[in-house]
Amino acid sequence: MRRMKFDKGLIAGSSILLVLSLLEKGDMYGYQMIEELARRSNDAFQMKEGTLYPILHGLEKEKYLSAYERQAPTGRQRKYYRLTRRGKKLLDEKRAEWAAFHRGVDSVLSGGANAMA
Repeated sequence: MRRMKFDKGLIAGSSILLVLSLLEKGDMYGYQMIEELARRSNDAFQMKEGTLYPILHGLEKEKYLSAYERQAPTGRQRKYYRLTRRGKKLLDEKRAEWAAFHRGVDSVLSGGANAMA
């Protein structure tokens, strides 16, 4: 089955929500997030490192995420990211924003609340 290409604007507007959602269940490092996003979306979302890391750094700077380093079994140091309490609140806000946006789009696509049958 062919993978659908999404408008970059759609993905950009959802990227913070997606990243925060990945970290909701536990700490992850960057490449792990890229892989998990692809897995959870059945490869619909293929986020590049050049997109992910600026998002992570911005969220960390604003205290929505904290980061720490841990040695991988291979001996390599990995930087893990964790949602902070403030990040969990932002995730809740982004989810509510997404739900309202989704309802609005669905309403328009279906002809609106007063659509004629």
